[in-house]
Amino acid sequence: MPASIPGIHHVTCITGDVQKCVDFYVSVLGLRFVKKSINQDLPDTYHIYFADNIGTPGTVMTFFGWPTWPKRRTGSGQVTSVSFAVPPDALDYWSNRLRKVGVETSRTSRFDSDAVVLRDPDGIELQLVGHAKDDRWIPGPDAPVDKDYAIRGFHSATLTVAETAGTIDLLTNTMGFRSAAKEGNRTRFETGSGGPHSIVDVVESPEGPVGEESIGTVHHVAWRTPDDSAQVGWRDLLVKTGRNVTPVIDRWYFKSIYFREPGGVLFEIATDGPGFTVDEPVEKLGTTLSLPPWFQVRREHLDQILTPIVVPTTAARGAGH
Repeated sequence: MPASIPGIHHVTCITGDVQKCVDFYVSVLGLRFVKKSINQDLPDTYHIYFADNIGTPGTVMTFFGWPTWPKRRTGSGQVTSVSFAVPPDALDYWSNRLRKVGVETSRTSRFDSDAVVLRDPDGIELQLVGHAKDDRWIPGPDAPVDKDYAIRGFHSATLTVAETAGTIDLLTNTMGFRSAAKEGNRTRFETGSGGPHSIVDVVESPEGPVGEESIGTVHHVAWRTPDDSAQVGWRDLLVKTGRNVTPVIDRWYFKSIYFREPGGVLFEIATDGPGFTVDEPVEKLGTTLSLPPWFQVRREHLDQILTPIVVPTTAARGAGH
C-alpha cells in the first residue's frame, strides 16, 4: 500500500451565489479567502478557496460558482455534512455569534463530542465540532474570529450511501482506514494518526433519495497524499481493485486523481504541494484572479465575464460574546 492517507485535503461544494458564499465563510466563519481562480473543467466559472492563513491541507473549503445549476438535491451518493473542528469551549461562542448574525443553529452530540449544527447560504449542512487540534492550523493575523475560538480546519466528512458494504470495503481494505465507532446507521472511520481531519462517517440510507450534483451540495471530498510518487501508487492500487480512476491532473496548486467510491461519492486524492503560494505571496493570497500558466491566454476574456468579488475586510470580532 502507498504511504498512508493522513486525512482530508479539501472539500469542494457548489454555490449559486459566489458573493454570498464569500461573505459567509469570511465574515461569519472567519476563514481566509486564499484563492480566487477558475474551474479548470468549466473555465468560465469561478473556483474559490477558503482556509487557514496559508491554505494548509486539511483546512481548505472550496466552491465552484455555478449559478445556473439545479437547486439543492441532496441524498445518497454524496457528502451530506461537512464538520469543522473548534476548541471544546468554543461552542457557546459560536452559538451566540451565529445567532447574532441571523444563522439558525442547533446542538448535537455524537461519538462523545458536542457540536453546533448550521447551514451555509446555499443550504449545505455544516457542523462545528468541539474537538480540535492545533498542530497543522495556521491562524491569520486579521481574522474576524478570535484565535481562541477559531475554526482549526476540518473535523470530518459524512458520506451518505444507500448500501455501505462496498464503501466500507474500499475504505478499510484498500485505502487504509480503520473502524473507530458505530452509532445506529452511522459508522466512523479514521486514517493516519486519527483525530480531527482524519475522520469520515458513513451513514447507510437505503430508503432516501439519490443525490444529484446541484447548488447546495458537496461535489467531492479530497484526501491528502504527500507527493507525486505516493499519488501514483494510490492510482495503481485503485485501478488494480477495479476503480475507474482519472489520470493524474495538474491543478497547479496540487495534483489530483478522481474516482467514485462504490456508494457513488466522488473522491479525490490530492498532493499536499506545491500549495497556494506558488503564484501569490502569503500576504496577497486571494487578492487577484489566479490562473494556471496554461489558462493565462484567457485572462482578458475572464476579466470581462466573471462577476467581481468583494472580499470582506472587517467583521465584528466580538460577535460571539
